[in-house]
Amino acid sequence: MNTILLQAAQGGGGMSMIIMMVLLFAIMWFFMIRPQQKKQKEIRAFQNALAEGTRVVTGGGIYGTVKRIEIETGKVSVEIAKGVVIEVDKNYVFADANAANPAVK
Repeated sequence: MNTILLQAAQGGGGMSMIIMMVLLFAIMWFFMIRPQQKKQKEIRAFQNALAEGTRVVTGGGIYGTVKRIEIETGKVSVEIAKGVVIEVDKNYVFADANAANPAVK
């Protein structure tokens, strides 16, 4: 008789464990995965809307101004100092944080 009661108690516990795991995944998705996907979408939109003269930061942390965009090859020429132009992949160009928030220095 005791074994039947123990098996019944374990069966109910398994269902609550599944519900707990689903809730945990939903919370993680809502607070971690979803905001990261939204941020990636904003970065892609910025990279696709790049124009000459835009202040940018490269993936390596180099600040500069876009001088030329080669759509076929995906390269962006960035002027980092007067007369110094480097080429970087378009996927490694991000928005300039100081341009969006001029109070930060």
